[in-house]
Amino acid sequence: MENATVASGIPPLPDYTLHPLPPLVSGIPDKYLTLALPVIAYWAVSMFFHVIDTYDFFPQYRLHTPVELTQRNHVSRWDVFRDVILQHIIQTVFGVGLAWFDPDPTYGQEDHDVAVWGQRIRLAERAIPTILSAFGLNAVALAKNMADSYPMLSGVLAGGRYSELTQTIVSNGETLIAPAFASWEISLAKLIYWVGIPALQFLFGVLVVDTWQYFWHRAMHLNKWLYTTFHSRHHRLYVPYAYGALYNHPFEGFLLDTLGTGIAYLLSGMTIRQSMWFFTGSTIKTVDDHCGYSFPWDPLQIITSNNASYHDIHHQSWGIKSNFSQPFFTFWDRYLGTMWTGGDTTAKYGRARKAAERKAETEVLKPQFLPPILQESSNTETSENEAGKPLRRSPRKKAHSTSQQTANLKGLRDRVNGSLQGKSPNVLGVESSH
Repeated sequence: MENATVASGIPPLPDYTLHPLPPLVSGIPDKYLTLALPVIAYWAVSMFFHVIDTYDFFPQYRLHTPVELTQRNHVSRWDVFRDVILQHIIQTVFGVGLAWFDPDPTYGQEDHDVAVWGQRIRLAERAIPTILSAFGLNAVALAKNMADSYPMLSGVLAGGRYSELTQTIVSNGETLIAPAFASWEISLAKLIYWVGIPALQFLFGVLVVDTWQYFWHRAMHLNKWLYTTFHSRHHRLYVPYAYGALYNHPFEGFLLDTLGTGIAYLLSGMTIRQSMWFFTGSTIKTVDDHCGYSFPWDPLQIITSNNASYHDIHHQSWGIKSNFSQPFFTFWDRYLGTMWTGGDTTAKYGRARKAAERKAETEVLKPQFLPPILQESSNTETSENEAGKPLRRSPRKKAHSTSQQTANLKGLRDRVNGSLQGKSPNVLGVESSH
């Protein structure tokens, strides 16, 4: 093989020896760390948003008010937590099974693989004289004129022939003088190998996940049986929040999320360590899309138009047949005509907010969903009402008590609204570019 490459003017490939790759974290094999990181990231990011939500740190960036959270969702936080834990158990078990078929990671072949790309670059240079001749240029003459002043450029124009670049190799006990790579060829080969190929693999994986989830997600809405049996569970959250991102029917969670990302990983040819970034990044993006906030400084909401504001429209009754794309880009919605086209949504969000406030006037609020200061007010008012309640009441007294309770709840509603003063109306809409 070396003799053939020497004769062709192509630098030969170096020998290599494979060694077991030490784990990224001592004592934890990479394949198991890959399973743990998305779960850790899910709850870490979710708890970050949960703290913001609980203490109402950024009311001006909320997509929904705390009262909407209590009145519009049809599932408790505990039920959401339980189902998400089940989803994580399923994806972990599936990942452990998949890991059995992955070969143990090794290292030592990197220089060889970089040299493979170096050979491909050298072979591509062979076409340069032919391309230049098509434009009436004599590549050989140009190479000779530049040989002294620009030797590297001269070699490129000559079709990748660098007569001064040689190396000594030993092949079958025989010492040979072989061509060597130019420094720029090795630099370009390393850039392709270490940056270009992983970036393309990641982009391909993203496209696979977006395509897989779009068509299954859309099918879940178009097919009545699929929707009522599986997907309707996720839409019990009209007001999404971060750790409800993976609140799904177990089968749907496995089909859309676990299986979809697993297929993307296998088809893209990622290494185990690349998959750590891919799986963890996909998880964080999904959580961010359900966080309930439109932060102007959130990089995940800036990079793509598929963000919390975009996906929140899909969770509303008037937008449920649009914005199916998730979790990265919106090109399938755009190309297939399922992107929201109803214009500005500020008025629709405003009506939903007012409806939730009216409902709160006649129904008992669930204080566990409110910020702590409002929880205390709610509990105090409820205790006062219960403490002052007689064993028997006349109809007139009952009417007076109902009126008093309504007044108390109105006061609580006013304090909730007061905590949200300064909210920008644009937060509730979407940009026309979405």
